[in-house]
Amino acid sequence: MRRYAGVCLLAAVLLGGCSEATTSGQKTLEVALWDENASDAVNRAIEAFNEKHPEVEVNVTYSPFAQYFTTLRTSIGGGSGPDIFWMNAVNFYEYAEPGLIKNLEPFIAGDDEFSKEDYYESIVELYSYEDQLHGAPYFVDAVGLYYNKELFDQAGIDYPDESWTWEDIETVGAELTDPEEGVYGYAAPIVSNQGGYYNYIPQAGGEIVSEDQQSSGFDSESAKEAFRFMKRIVDKGISPDIKSQIQNDLNQMFMSNRIAMLPAISVMSIEFNEAMGDQIDIAPLPEGEEDTAVVHGISWAMNDHVEDEELAWELMKELTGEAGNEQIAESGFSTPARLDAGDLWLESIPHMNLEVFIDAQETGTPYPLSRNTAEWQRMEQTEIQGAFLGEESIDDTLDQVADEMNRILRQGQEPD
Repeated sequence: MRRYAGVCLLAAVLLGGCSEATTSGQKTLEVALWDENASDAVNRAIEAFNEKHPEVEVNVTYSPFAQYFTTLRTSIGGGSGPDIFWMNAVNFYEYAEPGLIKNLEPFIAGDDEFSKEDYYESIVELYSYEDQLHGAPYFVDAVGLYYNKELFDQAGIDYPDESWTWEDIETVGAELTDPEEGVYGYAAPIVSNQGGYYNYIPQAGGEIVSEDQQSSGFDSESAKEAFRFMKRIVDKGISPDIKSQIQNDLNQMFMSNRIAMLPAISVMSIEFNEAMGDQIDIAPLPEGEEDTAVVHGISWAMNDHVEDEELAWELMKELTGEAGNEQIAESGFSTPARLDAGDLWLESIPHMNLEVFIDAQETGTPYPLSRNTAEWQRMEQTEIQGAFLGEESIDDTLDQVADEMNRILRQGQEPD
């Protein structure tokens, strides 16, 4: 008998209590995440968990990302909320620093079945607070260059490969652009930092935030060069401008054959494949001064108020262990976080060059984060979009973003 609920009401779980026993004595665990595309892998892991723990009912909540963290923070801050839940890097410090989620090291120390060495180092570091793991790695993602082979074939142009640079984007992008047909040769994402300038800045030799998380890199010459590149692409009509990007989803434009090349994360592979099949493929991001792309990933976090932490840990292991990662690999959803599951994921969409995303784990740049990432990121996106709308020059805007980001980074620091 399957003992998980497919979708629960958001308020019932995120605002409700943690694990508890029902009136019949049956235990429950509450699980929350935001992407139903992962439901097949999640459900299979829960079924495996219930084979070992038939007395436990697992309730799963899928909620829109736009409201997920707002509601989650309110519920957990009030001493309730789901038992285990998805965590991203942007919000990680807001939960780890005040102790709203469990330090997983005590569980790992007493468990021979779980080893941090089995996972990509990038995601282990991403979800470690003061060198202690606070999020069990589930899947990793990176940014690659998706391209429409049909549009390349029609133009008689060779497909992108690992030799490409920013210059190729400008040259070939211009050749593929067809204003009469409404086709753009390339999309330089402005409304999406992860798919756009979070890659261009390190490719230009810069950084978004310093390694010690104390200062902004937006005012560096490298950052300004990255944005000049983006602006050239937009000004030449090779990429949709900011107004078009606000009004239209770039992923939908790509799937509608209106964009020939699109930088996007690995999670989009399955959706693009379902919409376009073997019409598309993937190449590494064309390089600037550096060959890199931003790497990120999702982990499972445990509520500090969980009633049965050992039971929650067993479910977390089922989701993130060898079998759970094989399930996420077979589903094609994204690159599994375990090192030994990558080959299985490559087979999920054999005609696409998914190896690009696995290789990026070695050459990639970690997603930028600090103790208050969410706050400075909201500011950064607002100001940068305003600059592309013509409200102020790009260079002046980046200087202002850096100043405000530095102020935010200093908040809560002890004076010297």
